[in-house]
Amino acid sequence: MTDWRLVVQSRLDRVRADLAALGPPDPLDLESQQWREVARQEAAVVDDMINREESRLKTVASWWSGWHIERAWRSLHEAEIAVVAAGDGFLGRLPGLKARVAENLDEDDPRRVALEELRPGEFPLSIEREIVVDALRASFDKSDFAHAGSRALRNKLIAASVVLFVVNTLLGVIGWTQPGWIPMCVGSERLPTVCPSGKAAAGADVWLIQVLGAFGAILSAVVLLLRRRPSLSPYVMIGYQATIKILLGAALAVIGILALGAGVTTGLIGVASQAALLLWAVILGYSQQIATRLLDSYTDRVMDQARPLPRLEGQR
Repeated sequence: MTDWRLVVQSRLDRVRADLAALGPPDPLDLESQQWREVARQEAAVVDDMINREESRLKTVASWWSGWHIERAWRSLHEAEIAVVAAGDGFLGRLPGLKARVAENLDEDDPRRVALEELRPGEFPLSIEREIVVDALRASFDKSDFAHAGSRALRNKLIAASVVLFVVNTLLGVIGWTQPGWIPMCVGSERLPTVCPSGKAAAGADVWLIQVLGAFGAILSAVVLLLRRRPSLSPYVMIGYQATIKILLGAALAVIGILALGAGVTTGLIGVASQAALLLWAVILGYSQQIATRLLDSYTDRVMDQARPLPRLEGQR
């Protein structure tokens, strides 16, 4: 069972416990009975999504589309709303309801304002239910849409990783079969020519530069791992982000060494030895952090929407 299933299952158990705690339904409160039935139906859908068994091909398709994950979360949210609405009052639940809605809705959202101004007993129970249900649905909808945004970003990262992998593989194969086509040797009028694998060009030069560039990128990926916060989102991005960094680092190392060999940095950078050339490959691989830092920031914003964090004091 994956992490998202564990979280959904624990919350589903809580829904069923809350439903049982409501006690026998009031025969005069038909609306409450309807909400109880909705809670049971949505709980059954969640069970089906969690325990669904599919063929390998369908499993891959479901993983890519994420429909079973998002259906489970949406049905769970509807079940939680139904359990709250099935009660005969909201006095004891108001603090928790307000906190949950505040995680996703802005302070000036009319549905949040109506919930925060609600005073139990001020309106008939049916109107109180409408206010609570409307606010909860708006809050959960925003969370569900954030899940969909996370999945879209994950799929884009996977597609980008595949493209980078193909490009790096082609560069390595070309360098291996035709060493002169992608020259990895660097020289100048004042400095001797040095190559990654020695004094002469070799078929493994491009592969070696890519490996060292990937190593430099791994260093930045470790930094990403250390600063990453725990996530309860059903989509975890850090592995895909690290893959992008490593593959991009390998590609940038090749491009950077080509630039050094072309004399773009003449007068600024001098490569006098094989060790210096290999070190520059590592540095160039790490330099992908400049480009992927924007990706990291964007991913953080998307994930923060999918797993709302408490606002810090003084923030709006």
